[in-house]
Amino acid sequence: MTQITKKITIKILFALLLFVYLNISCNTSNKMIEEKSPTKLMWLDATANIQRFNNKDTIDFYLTKLKDLGFTDVVVDMRPISGYVLYDSDIASKLRKWRGDTIIYTFDYLGYYLEKGHSLGLNIQASLNTFVAGHNFFDKGVIYEGGKADWATQLYTADGIIPITEEKNKYSAMVNPINQEYQSYIINILKEITQQYPTLDGIILDRVRYDGYTADFSNLTRQKFEEYLGVELENFPGDIYEWQKDAQGNDYPHKGKYYLEWLQWRSQNIYDFMAKAKQAVKSVNPDISFGTYTGAWYPSYFEVGVNFASKQYDPSKDFDWATPEYKNTGYAELMDLFTVGNYYTNITKEQYMINNPEIKNETDLEAQSSIWYSVEGSNENLRKIMGDNKFLGGILADQFYGNHEGLTQSIKMNLKQTDGLMIFDIVHIINENMWDAVEKGMREAGAIE
Repeated sequence: MTQITKKITIKILFALLLFVYLNISCNTSNKMIEEKSPTKLMWLDATANIQRFNNKDTIDFYLTKLKDLGFTDVVVDMRPISGYVLYDSDIASKLRKWRGDTIIYTFDYLGYYLEKGHSLGLNIQASLNTFVAGHNFFDKGVIYEGGKADWATQLYTADGIIPITEEKNKYSAMVNPINQEYQSYIINILKEITQQYPTLDGIILDRVRYDGYTADFSNLTRQKFEEYLGVELENFPGDIYEWQKDAQGNDYPHKGKYYLEWLQWRSQNIYDFMAKAKQAVKSVNPDISFGTYTGAWYPSYFEVGVNFASKQYDPSKDFDWATPEYKNTGYAELMDLFTVGNYYTNITKEQYMINNPEIKNETDLEAQSSIWYSVEGSNENLRKIMGDNKFLGGILADQFYGNHEGLTQSIKMNLKQTDGLMIFDIVHIINENMWDAVEKGMREAGAIE
């Protein structure tokens, strides 16, 4: 080998080594950036925001603002509880009117979020309400349309079994999660929106649950539960539970012989659907994020048939409502993105111990008390049940009307203890002008400089 050839060879080897070094350095740097930049979501409810955000200038303004505040993702609600959708669908009816106002779409709503958001470096995710298809307060929605009444979940009340459409204290007209016709319908919607928007960064499912403790007690449910048990029920719904009066005359559920099996079966139904929905979405776009939102109050969330814990966690060791097999229904490992609602105004455990409030969330049968129901206590417990699976702490912004500092502290606590942040909903931040509180929380948590 000549001297010139040796020099050329050395230069080539040096260049290759430099390339490898820079590439490793770049990847390491990117990894560090990812680790230091947890996912931070701002949620945009469909009907609460549709009039304000029904033009491109407003979308431009708020997406830019969110980017400047350190948010990484915007969640655009595309199927509110009415069951109507906000895009042109071959399956579902499009939302065109709400509370008497005509909604005029002069542009592709989600398409523009994707265009503008991506130009700013924001991820855009679409949320869809899942096991709900109507708004009970207004008697509006898919479930009220012809031929869809049998989708409505049947509630077992102290006065008997009634369809949820007759229970006007509930605003969500929830459906029976095991109705196969409805399951096919909603899964086809998930596949359709994923197909129509190939640049969509994620799908987030909301209300993937039973309505509550009193649902579902339809003939279909009885049949399927009997098949699961392998026996015919002699007393339905009494073999599960029956309403009785306590000494004060209040109704309470007296547990029947198949009560624990019932809870396990309902949770299995939700797990099975979640697995099916994920497979359907990923069959269209394998790279899209598959996520969900759920309430953080795990001690009482069995009431809606949901076990969002890791399969590595055995709830039967901590809770008397769980069988040893209940852990098999945990769906944490199915999720790419998991957001939980830490909807508490007491931020620290110390605050909770001082104030000692009873908390009754939307889905709860009765009020609950424990340090779980503070943001700090919730996150510590969620770490235990979620195992190595990541989760984002969620905030319900309207709980902090008149208490902006509380919002700041909740943002900081969630970003400190969880793998990210979700704020529901931007309408509350706008209406109450809480932007300074958001900025302060994001800045003090290191989300922005």
